[in-house]
Parts: sequence; C-alpha cells; structure tokens
Amino acid sequence: MKKVLVALLTVLTFGQLQAQKVDYSVVSVPEEAGLEFMKVTRNSDYVCMPQVVRRGAKANWFSNRVLAISPDNDNTIAYLSWRNETSNIFIKDLTRQGSSTQRTNRNRVLDFSYSPDGKYICFAEQRGQTTQIFQTDAKAGYVCGQITSGNNDFSPVYSQDMSEIFFARSESMGASIWSYKVVNKLLSSISLGMNPCLIPGQSEMVCARSGNDGRYEIWKINMTTGSEECLVSDPTRSFTSPQVSPDGKWMVFVGDSQLGTGNSVYVNVDVFACRIDGTGFTQLTYHAADDLSPVWSCDGRYIYFVSQRGDMNGTANIWRMNFLLNR
Repeated sequence: MKKVLVALLTVLTFGQLQAQKVDYSVVSVPEEAGLEFMKVTRNSDYVCMPQVVRRGAKANWFSNRVLAISPDNDNTIAYLSWRNETSNIFIKDLTRQGSSTQRTNRNRVLDFSYSPDGKYICFAEQRGQTTQIFQTDAKAGYVCGQITSGNNDFSPVYSQDMSEIFFARSESMGASIWSYKVVNKLLSSISLGMNPCLIPGQSEMVCARSGNDGRYEIWKINMTTGSEECLVSDPTRSFTSPQVSPDGKWMVFVGDSQLGTGNSVYVNVDVFACRIDGTGFTQLTYHAADDLSPVWSCDGRYIYFVSQRGDMNGTANIWRMNFLLNR
C-alpha cells in the first residue's frame, strides 16, 4: 500500500495464489463459528483476486473495490473478471445458475461502484501511465463517458443525489480524495485518504489514510464542517477498504493479523467490523485465505467478499457471510 497505485497485473490476479502452506480447502475455521458462508460464483467466473504481498510480519494488499451489489436488486452482483488478458466488469444474477454478463469492454478496469439508483456504473481504468474515471450504463451497451484524465484516479463513488462523484487520486505525496461536480465538471480536493465511502444520510464519509508509520487507518471526514476523526487505528497493523452499512450504523473493512506463534507466523488478511463511531471493533473472518473487498447486501444482513477459501487450489471466488453484530 505504500505505492498506492501500481500496474494492474501486479494487484489483480486470477486463479492460484502462491501462499505459504495455506490449506484453502476448508470453508471456515472454528473462530468463525456462527457465521454461515456461501459461495456465490464459480471458478469459471474468473473472479479477480486483489493481490496480497507479504514481507516478514507485514502485508500490503490492493484495497480497491472489485465487487458491488446493485442498489435496485439484491440478487445482482457486479465483479471484476480476468478473461482474455483483460479485466472487465461482469454482472451475475444470483437467482440463476447461468453465466455472467459482460458490462464493460475495456482493457484494465481497476475498480468500480454503482450509482445509488442502480442505473450507472462508475469505474477506473488503467491506461498507460495514468488511471482515469469513466461512467457507463449498468444494464446496456459498452458506451463510456470519460470523467477524469491525465492523473492516477481510482475508487469512484457517487453522492446520494448523484450530483458529485468522489474518488481517490494518487499523487507524489500519497493519496487524496477529490470531488467531481456532475453539472459543471468542477474538480476540488477534499482531504487526504483513499477508498472513500459515504455515510448514508450524512454529509460525512469514511476513508483509509496512511499514518506516520506507513500503516493505514480508518478516518471519518465531515464534508460540511471539515472536521476529521480517526476511527480505527493500530500501531501493529493496517486497515483499509471501509464500507458503511445501508443503515449507516456499521462499517466493515479489511485488516491484517497474524496466525501462528513462535517461528511459524503467517500474516493474514481478514474482514473486520465496528460501529460507525469506531466502537465495537470485531474481527469477523480468521481463515488463512485472504478475505478482501467486502461489501454489504442492500438490507445489511450479509457481507460479500472475495476469497480463495473453499478451493483446494486457492482459486478466488465471491463468498457471502451473514452479519451477526446487528442482531
């Protein structure tokens, strides 16, 4: 994560991930008791797996969103798929057993999100040395409108009224969050950070931000008052990819932890949760597979994420687990 944006082929992969004697074949581990896991894709969906790089007792991972649930249909999931040497957005109807439908026809789509009404998809694509933001229809055609150019922009998200698109921009001093006004195409810098996610019904967002030691924290930014508050921080590990629940009360995010003791230590990447004020911090997943890019179902009952769990060869798929903390 120190290099916020690197070449696509180094951050998104498909298939086997070379790991250190990880048993991927089991679906869950005892620490995940009470959680129900369901695989919602197949190996033939070629789900992109965000890369995790381990160096000693530290892990860096690609934190951008590679899947999303359609706001107007909880049974429709969009995800990044690697096929024919390209990465594109595909749509899958979870009520059917058939194949997915290709939604973009690009070369290097990095990440994306749905508009609040479910009619559009905003995505970032790497093109040479830059990464630009585009918008396309969520249900028909390959026509795309370009929103930004000439920079390294990624992780676009819409405001609730769709008047703005917020995104992260990689710059020499790190990542910062920007706003694009749809009406007049005005660009403005908001704050430091990446992985922006708006809090429903509020003029606030959460994001990931690098601390002084290079580890990432989860911050909340009030876009009206300008006040900023650190919600989740740990001197020994990083947290990124915050996603706020539909009711605005909880958020899930990705963080690292360590498995094993003594000389046998493996740095793990898991899904965590807490209340929107940072209290109630809880680790949800403990599997030695990498669990990444969590998103909420429309009703807030489930969390979808990408993982290699449940496949003996470590092939990535999208999984669903129930969310128990709000019961």
